[in-house]
Amino acid sequence: MLKLLSSSSSRVHCLTSATPSLRVKPDSNSVFHVFGRLTGLTRRSPTNSFFSAFFCSGSRDGSGSQPVVEVEMKGAESESDGSDSKASSAIVPTYPRPEDYLTVLALPLPHRPLFPGFYMPIYVKDPKLLAALQESRKRQAPYAGAFLLKDEPGTESSPSSETEKSVYDIKGKELFNRLHEVGTLAQISSIQGDQVILIGHRRLQITEMASEDPLTVKVDHLKEKPYDKDDDVIKATSFEVISSLRDVLKTSSLWRDHVQMYSQHIGDFNFARLADFGAAISGANKLQCQRVLEELDVHKRLQLTLELVKKEMEISKIQESIAKAIEEKISGEQRRYLLNEQLKAIKKELGLETDDKTALSAKFRERLEPKREKCPPHVLQVIEEELTKLQLLEASSSEFNVTRNYLDWLTVLPWGNYSDENFDVIRAQKILDEDHYGLTDVKERILEFIAVGKLRGTSQGKIICLSGPPGVGKTSIGRSIARALNRKFFRFSVGGLSDVAEIKGHRRTYIGAMPGKMVQCLKNVGTANPLVLIDEIDKLGRGHAGDPASALLELLDPEQNANFLDHYLDVPIDLSKVLFVCTANVVENIPNPLLDRMEVIAIAGYITDEKMHIARDYLEKTAREACGVKPEQVEVTDAALLGLIENYCREAGVRNLQKHIEKIYRKIALRIVREVSSNESVISGVQPEAKADVVDESDHHAAAVEADVEAESVGNSSQEHTSKTSVQVDTVQRKDQPKDSKDAIDTEKHLETEATKAVEKVLVDTSNLADFVGKPVFHAERIYDWTPVGVVMGLAWTAMGGSTLYIETTQVEQGEGKGALLLTGQLGDVMKESAQIAHTLARAILLEKERDNSFFANTKLHLHVPAGATPKDGPSAGCTMITSMLSLAMKKPVRKDLAMTGEVTLTGKILPIGGVKEKTIAARRSEVKTIIFPSANRRDYDELAPNVREGLDVHFVDDYSQIFNVAFKYDDNNTGD
Repeated sequence: MLKLLSSSSSRVHCLTSATPSLRVKPDSNSVFHVFGRLTGLTRRSPTNSFFSAFFCSGSRDGSGSQPVVEVEMKGAESESDGSDSKASSAIVPTYPRPEDYLTVLALPLPHRPLFPGFYMPIYVKDPKLLAALQESRKRQAPYAGAFLLKDEPGTESSPSSETEKSVYDIKGKELFNRLHEVGTLAQISSIQGDQVILIGHRRLQITEMASEDPLTVKVDHLKEKPYDKDDDVIKATSFEVISSLRDVLKTSSLWRDHVQMYSQHIGDFNFARLADFGAAISGANKLQCQRVLEELDVHKRLQLTLELVKKEMEISKIQESIAKAIEEKISGEQRRYLLNEQLKAIKKELGLETDDKTALSAKFRERLEPKREKCPPHVLQVIEEELTKLQLLEASSSEFNVTRNYLDWLTVLPWGNYSDENFDVIRAQKILDEDHYGLTDVKERILEFIAVGKLRGTSQGKIICLSGPPGVGKTSIGRSIARALNRKFFRFSVGGLSDVAEIKGHRRTYIGAMPGKMVQCLKNVGTANPLVLIDEIDKLGRGHAGDPASALLELLDPEQNANFLDHYLDVPIDLSKVLFVCTANVVENIPNPLLDRMEVIAIAGYITDEKMHIARDYLEKTAREACGVKPEQVEVTDAALLGLIENYCREAGVRNLQKHIEKIYRKIALRIVREVSSNESVISGVQPEAKADVVDESDHHAAAVEADVEAESVGNSSQEHTSKTSVQVDTVQRKDQPKDSKDAIDTEKHLETEATKAVEKVLVDTSNLADFVGKPVFHAERIYDWTPVGVVMGLAWTAMGGSTLYIETTQVEQGEGKGALLLTGQLGDVMKESAQIAHTLARAILLEKERDNSFFANTKLHLHVPAGATPKDGPSAGCTMITSMLSLAMKKPVRKDLAMTGEVTLTGKILPIGGVKEKTIAARRSEVKTIIFPSANRRDYDELAPNVREGLDVHFVDDYSQIFNVAFKYDDNNTGD
């Protein structure tokens, strides 16, 4: 490591391989003593990562004087006079002198130039050049020329690994052309691998190339131009440089390491050295530093250095402001946090504020206070115990959060809070009729519930199950019932539910535990007597987490739900005032213990007349408002609605009918908008000619209707209007812009109104119904106008409602002892057994009626039930099968417009069936006049609405002999042959 030395006598003893002796003597008078007095100097890493200067400095004594380390060598000693020798006096000289080297190896510097008096490490990748440098050191000629490399044309000056890599590939004349002419004579201090440490001595200028590989150049040694040391301008410039350096040191600590290296050697500083020092330690780019290196005029060099230092000072100020802003932000947040904590502590000491636990307890007690009188004693006891427990727990413990959440749920529930119920039967009837047409059984049951509550003065909860096909209004009527009873409404679906915890809640020990649906319901509605609609109760699932159907037993049991126990709350809850309404499509899918707890009200579906009323009074109005169509713009005839119901929407519900009506009105809306747009374009096409006329609002309509619109004056008794040219009109519009804008808006609105009025009213009839909803989906279920031999119409129940189906029997082959029965039509096991029973019973009846007829014994029969793709099952087709077989055997068709249903036994008894209403509706839809029902279903039939039973001839039978008489004993003129 090189050590710079200075003294008042300007003597420098150089360091050689001989053992030096050190002594410390104080530094005397110095021109730049003020610069050495900079305080607060600490050692930090150098500013420039690419080039560093390394110096050793001595220590200071207690009096503050600056010590100087003098190194004496037992060897040759060299002195020089003049400014030139003084400039080199801080450099370690060797023998021969540096100025004697006129041919040197050229070392390219990719990043920054090397200034005299500074160290710089470089990497030499060229093996030949590295060997030449090592050879020079061995020959006691450890000097080389360090020259800054010019930027390649078209590249940026910023250093990068790619640029550095390309430097090592340049050799010979190409490298010579890329070097700056002015460089530095550098002493090779050490070589470690491919790293070479250089020490700058003096300026050089390339004159010519001596050899190419490795590149050797001839140089001239440059000297500063003579200058007057006492020149006031030079002194002032140098002092400004020192002042600027001091200002930078106050704001930036990055330069302090460089200054500290010179703090003990102020006496050696001259103006040229000061300029080199300022430029070397600045963060300027390499071209600016190269300009300082090339400048031989000391005054100009000082000015260039001053510019660089001033820039550094501005950068330091910006850096300081950025750091200050960030520090203020961070310290401000810390200060605010500390002040808040101190404020909390002060308020706590003064009793103005309590801690989190006390505040939570106060919040829970305040929430509980209005309900305390109505709250059950056992619940109050649990809440008090939990509040006491909360005070003993640490806020950071997990048990604290569990207890807090538990208290939150306990105190938020509406203990003893009931909504005022409506006991006005007439008002309730009106509300129910507003939202739904039909559903007489459901409405009657709700009115009974209200009547009982009025007589008792209070109402109890009930469990009602509404069963029926999709789309009949089971779910939507629940909200209407809640409105009629003035109760809060809550709905949740249990379709596919397989976790008992959804009903009964989770244990509090589980992470993320929550109460069940009923507790959540009470929290949401805020009353203890809501109407709870449990949807899709026939679709409950069952999984590894238990059986929810069994969990619902406690919830839906009137004897148990007064003390319903949720796993999370773990305190009994009274649900006896809750009205539960469940919905199901198929009652048979509900477990029997659960079904036993519910009062089932069957909603069979709607007949055509009911669908017509619903479509007219509810669906059409809703669809029209949703599509923005006005009543006067469209007319849907009754025939169109009837065709829509019979040919597109035969389902028991009205959901599909609603979709089709909405589709019709959407297409009507599109047609209206298109016609309005076309009318507006026609009207606006003639409007520009009329813009020259200033007409009042009463004359707009007449002007729009006229076929010829001319730019003439249009007047009335109160106003005179003169026709103007388009230029005049534009002038008037500019003068009175607000009025014209208003007139334009009124005109535009008027045009839209006129265009809308000009649209023709859309008529939807059976003739154009297919244009709106497409081709019919359903065709007539009635295949035969009159049933041939062996064909009988039966009645069936489906989830979509009732339907008619034909049972066809034909003869396959006949021969002695070939009696057999073949069944097709995707029949279920029960229906196959019914066919076998029918075959046996038909054979017995035929023998009874015609003893000589051996048709069944010698004939193979084929019985088919269309349609073949539809699965069918059930016992109610037994009597229809017998009639079909007997019709074939006797070769006599059954009565015209006859349909029947009923289960038959081997002895001929007719057993009751289900779905009487659905089957009756299906028979009416197929224009059947005569129906045969089992006698046991007379009660079901009598409960049907009069409009359903109107025009039907119904026979109730107990034995098949009665069916035989109805089906076959008729006047031949009524068969329809």
